[in-house]
Amino acid sequence: MEARDAPDVQSPESPDFRPRLRRWIEWADARLGRPAHGYWLTRFALLRALGFIYFIAFLSATQQLVPLIGVHGVTPAGDYLAHLSAAGHGSSDVPTLFWLTSSDTALLVVAWLGTALSLAVLCGVTNAPVMAALWILYTSIVNVGQVWYGYGWELMVLEAGFLAIFLCPLGGLRPLPQRMPPSRVVMWLYRWMVFRVMFGAGLIKLRGDACWRELTCLDYHYETQPVPSPLSWYWHHAPEWVLRAGVAGNHVVELIVPWLIFGPRRVRHVAAVILISFQVLLILSGNLSFLNWLTIAICLACFDDGALGRLFPRRVRERVARLHRRVRPSPAQRLTVLGLAAVVAVLSIQPALNLLSSNQSMNRAYDRFSVVNTYGAFGSVGDARYQAIIQGTDDSSPDGAHWKSYVLPCQPGPVDRRPCLITPYHLRLDWQIWFAGQSTLRRNPWLASLVYQLLRGDDDVTGLFAVDPFPDRPPRFVRVVRYRYRFTDPGQPGWWVREPAGEIMRPVSADDPGLLDFLRDYDLPVGD
Repeated sequence: MEARDAPDVQSPESPDFRPRLRRWIEWADARLGRPAHGYWLTRFALLRALGFIYFIAFLSATQQLVPLIGVHGVTPAGDYLAHLSAAGHGSSDVPTLFWLTSSDTALLVVAWLGTALSLAVLCGVTNAPVMAALWILYTSIVNVGQVWYGYGWELMVLEAGFLAIFLCPLGGLRPLPQRMPPSRVVMWLYRWMVFRVMFGAGLIKLRGDACWRELTCLDYHYETQPVPSPLSWYWHHAPEWVLRAGVAGNHVVELIVPWLIFGPRRVRHVAAVILISFQVLLILSGNLSFLNWLTIAICLACFDDGALGRLFPRRVRERVARLHRRVRPSPAQRLTVLGLAAVVAVLSIQPALNLLSSNQSMNRAYDRFSVVNTYGAFGSVGDARYQAIIQGTDDSSPDGAHWKSYVLPCQPGPVDRRPCLITPYHLRLDWQIWFAGQSTLRRNPWLASLVYQLLRGDDDVTGLFAVDPFPDRPPRFVRVVRYRYRFTDPGQPGWWVREPAGEIMRPVSADDPGLLDFLRDYDLPVGD
């Protein structure tokens, strides 16, 4: 049989395969429909917002990585990776550049490089390699950050940053790239992320603390939250009906409104406005790092150019309208984003099942790269604020000694000091010390390591405090006591009142055998 008589068998090797694949992709794209408005301005705003979040996150790392996880830090990254290696784990299990070296220099290089690249993104340099580099650098930090990076917003940065890679062209330095249109598929994936962030937070509350169902959580949340803001005092003293309405409104925003982002265009826009307004209120009510700012950033994916265009000059709106009419996605772009959607769909199975589970987990990654995660916030709310206060003394004996307090930048210490406004910046020791105040030393072994570093006078570690009462030489003894803090009543002087509530860690010296044995038991660093 001659070649011209061979049957028409289609295969990847057939010369007709690629045209047929292209026609199939175009058919699928046509079924989705071409909207009247594109997402050029949406992409511009979303990437600038992510650049800002990355900048804050990396800038924080430049100041805190070395004292927290440096070679002589509280919980050194090198020791952590050594323990992982001894347990049979490697780079395939815990992806991070610091497997190569976890020196202080390496930590700072990664942090400052991330800071520089995020500034470039803010200035308009938003291409796939830059966004991929930012994602790799921050993944490297989070995966060795241990308890200091164990928060839901770190997973949010990684997920949002990963999607951003597929929102950008491969090259170019323009803020409004003209060759690659923004992908509607990626925008929908961001909306799916918004839904999981908000709906997960709502469900964890209903399934968690009974005060959310009884509408009483706000009676004490503003006082007991990790890092109160200056407005927290005023919100705490709001009328009871306002606090009850606040909890009810929280349930509406987190459990009902997220469904609307999958609705028609105008409904989706209204839902996004409600969600963003809610985040603004949360920013004013407390210092939740960049959690709320990042949520606002991904909510931008709910808008199109027709909605956001009102915020831009007319000439910019006309320019993106021309781009929307003229520029079409290439077959390669369409195939790539469809592949991305398929990967996200598969990885979403476990997070979706988690939302349906009565044993819902809060802030958990189900894949090693944290591409699709589950989220939640304040599943339980304490009704009393117990604060860990670190104190030192120069006296020769701790009995009857005069104790001086280390003061953190934004945690309650002196009762007359007004709560600070630090968001979106993240003071990681301030956050972690809040957990220590609500628990025991054995559940927060890092606290013993922190005390040990203070006894040795480590300059990097003492630099994490706003007030170091021993600037010239380290104290002889350090202890950690617990106080019960309450907001003052209207008319009372100051912001806080406090009363002693026991001891978290007894007075110890740098050569205390009990302290050294405790550190060794938890594989924490002990000096030469």
